[in-house]
Amino acid sequence: MSERTERSEGREHMPDRRSVSPAPGPTQVLADALAAEYAAIWAYGVIGVHLADAARTAARAAEAAHRSRRDALLLQLAEGAGQVPADRAGYALPYPVTDRAAALRLAVEIEERTAGHWRAALPHTTGADRNTALAALTDCALRATRWRRTAGVNPVTVPFPGRPA
Repeated sequence: MSERTERSEGREHMPDRRSVSPAPGPTQVLADALAAEYAAIWAYGVIGVHLADAARTAARAAEAAHRSRRDALLLQLAEGAGQVPADRAGYALPYPVTDRAAALRLAVEIEERTAGHWRAALPHTTGADRNTALAALTDCALRATRWRRTAGVNPVTVPFPGRPA
């Protein structure tokens, strides 16, 4: 994982659940989820440099999982008729990440945001796409729970992962 600057000048804000397109179709919700996966990968570069040992290993595994999901979505969207959104050069973080506590808080937040995009995809997808969205939502929810436990946050679970508060 590489060190990333945390200045927000010229950077896109990290997508959150509220940035999902109005009245989206299956291709659009998957493109929105892809944008969230891009942001998650970028964020783990910042997160990882502030962690050590098992937490750093978990951050690397999380980044790899998001990369894998991103790659699958890129292929799927490229094969379809939809437009594949481009990744951004960087993203504005919601707050400065300067220590372990902030890195863990960001890890929870990035998983919750990404889960929100996958949750938003559920009512607009069917078949294999819906199964993919549900698996991604579950994966993000489990990782968010693990990060909450690592950070000592209680409760460690939320009743409806990916649902706006």
